[in-house]
Amino acid sequence: MRILVVGKGGREHALVRALAESPGNPELFCFPGSDAIFEIAKPVEADGLESLVRWMKSNAIDLCVAGEESYLVKGEGLANLCGKNGIPCWGPPKESAQLEASKEFAKEFLVRNSIPTARATATDTLEEAVAAIAGEYPTVLKFDGLAAGKGVAVCPDQASAMSFLDEVFTQRRFGPGRVLVEQCLTGPEVSVFAAIIDDQYLIFTPARDYKRAQDGDLGPNTGGMGAVASRRLVSQEILDQIEKEIVRPTVDGLCRESLPYRGFLYFGIMLTPTGPQVIEYNCRFGDPECQAVMPLVQGDLAAFCLAGANGELRADLISFNDGWSVCVILASAGYPESSRNGDKISGLENITAARVYHSGTRRTADGNWETHGGRVLAVVAGGDTREEAVTQAHAAADLVEFDGLQCRRDIGILNF
Repeated sequence: MRILVVGKGGREHALVRALAESPGNPELFCFPGSDAIFEIAKPVEADGLESLVRWMKSNAIDLCVAGEESYLVKGEGLANLCGKNGIPCWGPPKESAQLEASKEFAKEFLVRNSIPTARATATDTLEEAVAAIAGEYPTVLKFDGLAAGKGVAVCPDQASAMSFLDEVFTQRRFGPGRVLVEQCLTGPEVSVFAAIIDDQYLIFTPARDYKRAQDGDLGPNTGGMGAVASRRLVSQEILDQIEKEIVRPTVDGLCRESLPYRGFLYFGIMLTPTGPQVIEYNCRFGDPECQAVMPLVQGDLAAFCLAGANGELRADLISFNDGWSVCVILASAGYPESSRNGDKISGLENITAARVYHSGTRRTADGNWETHGGRVLAVVAGGDTREEAVTQAHAAADLVEFDGLQCRRDIGILNF
């Protein structure tokens, strides 16, 4: 089997490695990829989606796996172009990927299908947003578009709200777009992932990520500073409720509204005092949750995804470890406001009891690794208990050094 994975970050490194460990020994390719990914998968020469799809067709690719969300909605859409060229794609077409690409589209879908979610108002200007907030804090502000995980702000007061609105409407940090002013929900969060194939689905191991930059959930919002995953993260009763009230109605809604879907769908959920409510959808695996979840997936992921892309749910091909997995992110100096590149990384060769996924690194001319991005590495370890996984993951993370290294010491500990 010949598989192409689209993306370049830590999530894609985890996906490529999981696919490589499938028993069928698939031949793997990646675009645009990274130096670390290219130790497992072969690089592809392409300058855009159209040339990438032409390359896939001429090189007899059996399956395209969408990792990074932007390619699903860029141009005609990755899955749409694959479909036109007869290439099975594990990832939804552009019209369905609007569940992630547009917060407003997702909110309207949730309301139409009676799926529990926070009330919200769409606004076009800073003045409209201020009027919609109406002095009620905390409030949640969401940019209506893709923003690499940084387009949502939980604002405790007027100053923080005005700062975010200035970024969106005045500075245009994320480009043109509206803002959803949303009710602030309270409670622990959980990320639920489902493989959806038309009207069928399979729920993967749930996870919880840590968005704030500093211990104690302090500091600025980030793309994620770590994650913990386990089938025991939440009770079976809550998982059953999430499936009944959120996952099943979402799948039914997609079918009813003629929104085809074959791929991973991420449900960001808040466990409020009145029950689970959807915070957001992502039309791919989360990052860094993917790095925590993938080591718990057993079996033939490559064959599972190929069958799914062809419209068949083969739940018998994979299973899930019942243990725990903890992912600690090592970030560069300045993250998340900026990132410093070129700092030499040392200590990776000393890690033997954990997995390391590269998010923002590159090889130097002398064969060493250096930083090349905000989130640099994901160090992941597992265990039969959460405490065991926490100890292993943090101990392994402590073996890595580079100037300006940032990491949280409470991943897998806080909120338990």
